[in-house]
Amino acid sequence: MINQYIEAAIAELQEFIDNRPDAREVRKALAVKLVYQGYKYEEIQTILDVSVGSITSWKNAYKEYGILGLRLNYQGRKSYLSDEQREEVLSWLQAKDIWELGELEYKLAFEYDVIYESKRSYYDLFDAAGISWKKTTALNPKADIEAVAAKKKQIESLLASNREEIESGRLRVFLIDECHLLWGDLTGYVWGKTDQEIAVRVINERDKQTYYGAVDYLNGKLLLKAYNAGNSENTIDYLRYLLDQSPSQRLLLFWDGASYHRSHLVQNFLGEINQGLSPEQWKIHCVRFAPNCPSQNPIEDIWLQAKTWARRFCALIPSFSHLKWMFEWFIRHTTFDFATLQMYGVFSEIKY
Repeated sequence: MINQYIEAAIAELQEFIDNRPDAREVRKALAVKLVYQGYKYEEIQTILDVSVGSITSWKNAYKEYGILGLRLNYQGRKSYLSDEQREEVLSWLQAKDIWELGELEYKLAFEYDVIYESKRSYYDLFDAAGISWKKTTALNPKADIEAVAAKKKQIESLLASNREEIESGRLRVFLIDECHLLWGDLTGYVWGKTDQEIAVRVINERDKQTYYGAVDYLNGKLLLKAYNAGNSENTIDYLRYLLDQSPSQRLLLFWDGASYHRSHLVQNFLGEINQGLSPEQWKIHCVRFAPNCPSQNPIEDIWLQAKTWARRFCALIPSFSHLKWMFEWFIRHTTFDFATLQMYGVFSEIKY
């Protein structure tokens, strides 16, 4: 009996497909037909580029209303949220850091009786909530959560105690890090046709360019300089560069515990620069983040933004030198203002 029902449903759906000129109705019917033919929802999702929630909605509509439930004038579930509901959904999305599309589909379908036919509508909600599709980053299990929290309080206290000097421009605060750009970074996540592989021309994915970068905590500008590697000599050269870019200003620098940050050469250089001065008057004062936790330094998000931006033009970048140019152009023409950049306190430049 069940087999006869399924066979009859498949036949009815095929007839509907053959006689309906509207591609949207055909897609609905074909999705339901594939369900009855035993395809998994994930397979149908890939074949037709539709959401699992839509497939479920169309199947239920057919089950309850028959072929009429697949017509465009079928008045079943809503295809929109009210303004109030949309604000509720955005607040809900902002309550968690990591999401799957299915969670949003389920939320809208079962709480608001809303099913979107296009995935684009779900992506727009993610975008409005400040959620983007990105690669995950590795978390070092050696990170000491208590040490990280204590260091955060220490940095917040240090900045707060120097607020007047920072906002007046007498003390310039930098968050420093090194980025190693690889030609292989050009490959990654981009939107493309489901049934086509996206190939990017990369001759040697290990080609590398090292950058030293320091983002100004007050104005969000990043000072970038290219080097052949991260080492003590280049670190000293970069510190001199920051001094040249900051005339009549003292520097408060936050960076990680890389070996060349802690080397005798760098320590000797700092000793020479600050010789004869009290700690309050040091030209350069360096503070290390807690170990094994890159997320303490918001500049990591800047490197990710720059690589992601360059990746958007992957089909137009023929060489590693072009990739470097795109990366550098983005850094030098962008003022960064994302929330984590002020994770240690909010400061505003004093205008005289």
